[in-house]
Amino acid sequence: MEMQKTIDCDIEFTGIALHSGRKVTVKLKKAEANNGIIFRRIDLPGKPEIPATLDYVVNTLMCTELGIGKAKIKTVEHFLSAVNALGIDNLIVEVDGCEMPAMDGSSFPFVQILLKAGIKELGIPKKVIKLLKEVVVEKDCKKVVFSPSDRIKYSFLLEYDHPIIGRQKFDFDFSMEDYISEISPARTFGFLEEVEYLKKNNLALGGSLENAIVLDKKGVLNPEGLRFKNEFVRHKILDAIGDISLIGYKVIGHFYGKKSGHELNYLIGKKILENKDVYEFVEDEEIFKFAIA
Repeated sequence: MEMQKTIDCDIEFTGIALHSGRKVTVKLKKAEANNGIIFRRIDLPGKPEIPATLDYVVNTLMCTELGIGKAKIKTVEHFLSAVNALGIDNLIVEVDGCEMPAMDGSSFPFVQILLKAGIKELGIPKKVIKLLKEVVVEKDCKKVVFSPSDRIKYSFLLEYDHPIIGRQKFDFDFSMEDYISEISPARTFGFLEEVEYLKKNNLALGGSLENAIVLDKKGVLNPEGLRFKNEFVRHKILDAIGDISLIGYKVIGHFYGKKSGHELNYLIGKKILENKDVYEFVEDEEIFKFAIA
């Protein structure tokens, strides 16, 4: 039976926030079982805490943003992707700003930080649900299907009218080791004309070739090129793994996204939790074997 986990020791790091462009310091602190992932805004009076669950999602435009009252924390998806993939259930995340740092635009730096802190098992079973029925959300030409499976699997279809991206499909049968090597290095991406527009509107102020793939109409502007030929679709899976963690349970099932993003990831999670007949809690040890990364 898989046990809940936290980090073994506290650790601190800094980085530049993608949208605000400000330097952010983050301190990760170990937490007790059943605490969950909690963001703590230490720069605000009273140091308000924001649980990393779907109930606290306040915005899904360009990133996933959590909030409670006036306290908000945005661009949490890459960090939560790493946390989820490493099987960490309980953590206090102290942040001195309104946004998580972008690092290099992937989740790999967060993986490295978490592994450096170490991962500690707690003596309480992990909370796991297994899908029993297919759940679907659609909007415009975008779609997410979460279907029953005995494995944790993520698939994604990405289509852009761009010579470098085009049509990309990737299937990822989850394991921690493969996540670290095949998914976590995949960076977020954007188009040059969009970046210029966003900066004029006080967004992506911290965006650069150091923390994102930037494309013009013909190709990739980053001098080092791509880390994977299909880095774009791999990053969409990275995002989904982070967003799905907000359900609050490890989910055994097959996630399939078609041209979707943070909004539909949020909506599929809400639909699952609102329909209790589509899932069951995993207690049998035989089924638990499928839930172990």
